Amino acid sequence: MSDKTLTRADIADTVYKEVGLSRVESADLVDDVFDLMTDGLVDDGVLKLSSFGTFQVRQKKARVGRNPKTGVEVTITPRSVVTYKASHILKDKVNGE
Repeated sequence: MSDKTLTRADIADTVYKEVGLSRVESADLVDDVFDLMTDGLVDDGVLKLSSFGTFQVRQKKARVGRNPKTGVEVTITPRSVVTYKASHILKDKVNGE
């Protein structure tokens, strides 16, 4: 497994090579796709990608946490987090099935 991070530029370069769009058009297309995904999460709270998985916005309640170094209790504010659950198709591919 590679330690390389997949970037937007890497995806845009692949689109450029495989589809034949210009580099600028490829980068714009990738940005548009990610904007569409982000808007879906913000507006609906759920983003399902067929054969890949589901991203979901969840609300976390306020809670008391503890600084592990000092032991001091700190109130952790409520916040929204994005969770991801892989599809069975993706899980099977990762497991070589």
